[in-house]
Amino acid sequence: MKKNIIMKSNLLLLLAITFIFSSCERDISEDATLATFPKNGNVFIDDFSSGLEYLPFEGSFFAAFSVDTETKYDGTAAMRFDVPNVNDPNGAYAGAIFPDYGKRDLSDFDALTFWAKATKKGTINEIGFGQDFLDNKYLVTYKNLELTTNWRQYTIAIPDASKLTQEAGLFWYAEGPENDEGYSFWIDELKFEKLGTIAQPRPSIFNGADVTISTSAGITNNVVDLAQTLNLENGQDQTIFCAPAYFEFSSSDPAVATVSELGVITALSAGEAVITATLNGIEAKGSAIMNVVGSFDTAPIPTQDPNDVISIFSDAYINVPVDYYNGYWLPFSTTQGQDDINVNGDNIIAYTELNFVGIQFLVDVPTINAATMTHLHVDVQPREDVDPGDYLIVRVADVGPDNEFGTDDDTSGDFTISSSNLVNGEWYSLDIPFSELPGLAGRSNLSQFVFVSDATISSLYVDNVYFYDNGGVTPTEPSAAPTPTQDDVNVISLFSNAYTNVGVDTWRTDWSMATLEDIQIDGDDTKKYTELDFVGVETVGGNLIDASGMTHFRMDVWTPNMTTFRIKLVDFGADGEFAGGDDSEHEVVFENPAQGQWVSYDIPLSDFQGLTSSTNMAQFIFSGLPAGGGTVYVDNVYFYAE
Repeated sequence: MKKNIIMKSNLLLLLAITFIFSSCERDISEDATLATFPKNGNVFIDDFSSGLEYLPFEGSFFAAFSVDTETKYDGTAAMRFDVPNVNDPNGAYAGAIFPDYGKRDLSDFDALTFWAKATKKGTINEIGFGQDFLDNKYLVTYKNLELTTNWRQYTIAIPDASKLTQEAGLFWYAEGPENDEGYSFWIDELKFEKLGTIAQPRPSIFNGADVTISTSAGITNNVVDLAQTLNLENGQDQTIFCAPAYFEFSSSDPAVATVSELGVITALSAGEAVITATLNGIEAKGSAIMNVVGSFDTAPIPTQDPNDVISIFSDAYINVPVDYYNGYWLPFSTTQGQDDINVNGDNIIAYTELNFVGIQFLVDVPTINAATMTHLHVDVQPREDVDPGDYLIVRVADVGPDNEFGTDDDTSGDFTISSSNLVNGEWYSLDIPFSELPGLAGRSNLSQFVFVSDATISSLYVDNVYFYDNGGVTPTEPSAAPTPTQDDVNVISLFSNAYTNVGVDTWRTDWSMATLEDIQIDGDDTKKYTELDFVGVETVGGNLIDASGMTHFRMDVWTPNMTTFRIKLVDFGADGEFAGGDDSEHEVVFENPAQGQWVSYDIPLSDFQGLTSSTNMAQFIFSGLPAGGGTVYVDNVYFYAE
């Protein structure tokens, strides 16, 4: 799998360039003639063309580029690029821009062309022109350019050359290891040309789809997935991704929603407006149907003391630096999104096409030490109807002391938000004690905050993501138990809102020594036992369970005080009768169970060694210490086949 590439411009370089430009400003009279820029299309022909510079991306292998006089397509030299191996300490990938800050007039050309070859077949993740570490106004990106081991000529079309009268960004690329291994490739005869053979322009926005965006007055959204498809001389179509500045945008009703020249859509009042675009006079395929309702309610303003908070994303606090708010973890993540949705001054994150997405703080920024924190907080708002059974998982990951992914000290913990808490257009504030993330063994090197959908909640707003210390207060009651993920066709459920339950005679037999309450926690049905010494659950009287096709017994338990917890299973044997001579049973014991957090006991039936049969399961007995004083919350009691 190819490494996902994250690119960052060099801030010091940007400041330096800004200083140079501002220092050279002069007053221009109305009669002055604007300066023209050289119409030089050459970028690298045996050497750097006049004014060309080499500026690597932050975090890339700085020495990836060199001038090679041995391997070249024509002339005396070629550009050589050495892509590092995965986890190379000198840089995670190869990537750079080649600008000319004196600028060029490229309006007479229609394509960037070059010859290239590689030491092995490879695919350059991104390559193009228009990136200048300033505003990248006319950025063009071609993705997944395939290289061979022989010299081959490549063409990257210009969407609208009339825009490029003073362009600084002449060439850029970003490439990671192929299957974790580095390699080398060469580029020669790199130049802008007028081919005259590029035809059939077909621009598009929103991937060519007519999307519907339900929003509220005051919210801004961006026109996304802007592209231009053209037919090249070889008869093949090429799709390039273009910056918004190449397009002309319009709104069918500017009183409802406006769209700026940079593709920023601002919802103004209730109604419907259709956002469309053209590129060089040709109508772009795709549109955004803006359904604007009343004013938008922002997420609740956090009240935690800033001194007790480590904030990842919130306008209420100073945020720590992060690598990204959406890693675009290809090829499996489908999530799109942006972190610059602004509602009357309040910034929120908007995710669409959500299956899973990560906020990461590891590669270019420090991991987070939340050892003194007790909780994590996040506000989420679904932007679509949520069906019963849908859920959203919040995952927190720690890379351990070595600060590296994929090693033995990595841990993570999940918390599941059930559908009963997720309502279209309403904020849900989640405060999760770290104690309810049992898989998270440490939190001194937190590296990721991940949202996982069951693929039905595809549109989500997020705000106020932070860790905090609540003063060391230990929870006395749980939130809802985690939602099971076993396929229902492989489950025999006694008690769970996630499945259809079989018949159970009683959840407290008359010979039990415990008090039972049937309660709901955040809309989730839960059994609460207090004054527990032991309690019997029975499935007799026609409800005997044949679990012979199952491999595990599962139950979720939350206790604030028990120091020992026991689970006993009893099978009545082939005759299906108590004390019929073929009964069997076994008890498993858990010492010092975690307190104040849900613990999922997934017990192989083979661990119940004294249970000689599982075709007529009849009794389930829970007990423990302190005898007569235990409190236990129980949920998700079922058998399953792994």
